[in-house]
Amino acid sequence: MGDERPDVLLTGLLFYDLVLTGLGKPPTPGEEIWTGGMGVSPGGIANLAVAASRFGLRTSLATVFGDDHYGAHCRGVLADQEGVDLSLSRTADGWHTPVTVSLAYGHDRALVTHGQDPPYSQDALMGDPPEARTALVHIEAEPHAWLAKAAANGTRIYADVGWDPTQQWSRDLLGQLSLCHAFLPNEAEAMAYTRTDSAMAALGTLTDLVPVAVVTRGGDGAIAVDQTTGEYAEVPALDIDVLDPTGAGDVFGASFVAASLGGWPLEERLRFAVLAAGLSVQRHGGALAAPGWYGVHRWWHSLEDPELRRAYGFLADRIPADPGPPVQHAPVTPPDATRRPSTPR
Repeated sequence: MGDERPDVLLTGLLFYDLVLTGLGKPPTPGEEIWTGGMGVSPGGIANLAVAASRFGLRTSLATVFGDDHYGAHCRGVLADQEGVDLSLSRTADGWHTPVTVSLAYGHDRALVTHGQDPPYSQDALMGDPPEARTALVHIEAEPHAWLAKAAANGTRIYADVGWDPTQQWSRDLLGQLSLCHAFLPNEAEAMAYTRTDSAMAALGTLTDLVPVAVVTRGGDGAIAVDQTTGEYAEVPALDIDVLDPTGAGDVFGASFVAASLGGWPLEERLRFAVLAAGLSVQRHGGALAAPGWYGVHRWWHSLEDPELRRAYGFLADRIPADPGPPVQHAPVTPPDATRRPSTPR
């Protein structure tokens, strides 16, 4: 019999995302701005779950859904549409699924969220976590007990970290990297936590703490070191028009794990993750913007740039013979440049 373990184990907070795009400028108090586009999608931890599942990975998610329309919608999308295993998840009576409004502008976005802390913690959801090939984890200042249990049962931990609103950037958090196989922060986070002044210096510090260190650099691509293979790689970002960057970092992480499970060389893993994240920012929302094998296959077979054909030539041998059906993107209200409010509010 084959390995029946989940390929990817996930836990975290889920959101119902409402994404507004096409802002001509950032909003200011007292004015109303009409946008060119709108999409809805599960968000938060769902970004990782959908991105992983669309690469054919058996994906198990432990999260909390509210007993409301938003929770029912997200559960249906994840389980029925995307094939994510939700047996570790719970629906909480009387709890409201968090809702986030994302205002995409330029190459970034602003988020406004309504919600409360979930009634079940990550440790309560996970208990004794099932054995899995990997876990994609968002580490926080306060360690979660399930993480050490997962590492002990042989699960390879791939971790990222979020922005510290306290601006303290406690180095204690880096102590959790002893449980991890890989760490994938962005450039600002990496420099802040390592007290360094460049992405390369931060990468050097992180290589002393974790076997595989990756630093993402937005429009400058990504750099990484894999000490298990002795590889170093640096790859540029793709020149892609950004519609909505929500969830791009999550797509990067899930894609890197998918390529790592395939045993690819480090440069291929890094290029693949940069490509998938780049394709995702061309669509609304985080979770449903993930390209999956279908999106990568479509990009590769429409690619004419000879330099990119050489750089991404490995895809010819990596893309499955059957990349699957077209992925379903976030329901979108199409642009209507002629529509304007008739009277001010």
